[in-house]
Amino acid sequence: MTQKTLLNIQGSQIGEMNLDDKVFAVEPNIHVMHLALKRQLNNARQGSANSKTRAEVSGGGRKPWKQKGTGRARAGSIRSPLFAGGGVSFGPKPRDYATNLPQKARKLALKSALSAKLEAVTVVKDFSELTEPKTKVMAKILSDIKVSGKILIIADIKAEENKNLELAARNIASVKLLLPSNLNVKDLVEADSIVVTENAINEITERLVK
Repeated sequence: MTQKTLLNIQGSQIGEMNLDDKVFAVEPNIHVMHLALKRQLNNARQGSANSKTRAEVSGGGRKPWKQKGTGRARAGSIRSPLFAGGGVSFGPKPRDYATNLPQKARKLALKSALSAKLEAVTVVKDFSELTEPKTKVMAKILSDIKVSGKILIIADIKAEENKNLELAARNIASVKLLLPSNLNVKDLVEADSIVVTENAINEITERLVK
C-alpha cells in the first residue's frame, strides 16, 4: 500500500490515506495512455464539416456557352469545380471520428495516469468545512493545502459534504472540478496539482480494481 497524507481544508494533517498499489503504483504504460487520450480527443470532435458537391450547389442548369466555335474549353455547367462558386471535389462530409478502446485498456490508461501523477496528488478529507460558497474562501483553501498551477479537484460535488464546492470554485480560472465517475486521462495529464477527496479515492479504487 502506498500512503498519502490526509489533510483537512486548513492544510493540517489529520491522518494517513492508504492508496491501492494496483491503481496508484503501476508502471505507467505511455502507449495505452496515448491511445486513451487520442480516443478522448477523437470522440470530442463534432465531425460536422460539410462541403457541397457540384450536384448540391444551386444553379448551373444551363450550358454556359455552346460546345464548339467559341475558342473556350467546353463546359456543361458553371457549377463545375473548375469555376468560382462551383462544387468542391472530394471535400469534407459529415463523419463520425469516434474510436473505441477496450475497457481493460481504458482502465490501464487511467491507472497509468494516476500513478504517473502521484506526486501531484493531494488528498483531503472532504469540503464539509467550506460553509459558504465564496471564491475568496476557496482561494485560501487552495493556498492552505499548498496547491498551485492548473488544479484539478476530483470530488462528488453532489454529496452533502461538498455542497458549496462547485459555487466556490467555479470563478477560479485555474481550477477544474471533476466527478470521480468522469475521471479521464486528458485532465489528469494536463493538471499541475490534483486534489482528491477521501471518498473519491475510494470510488476510483473500487472502479479500477475490478
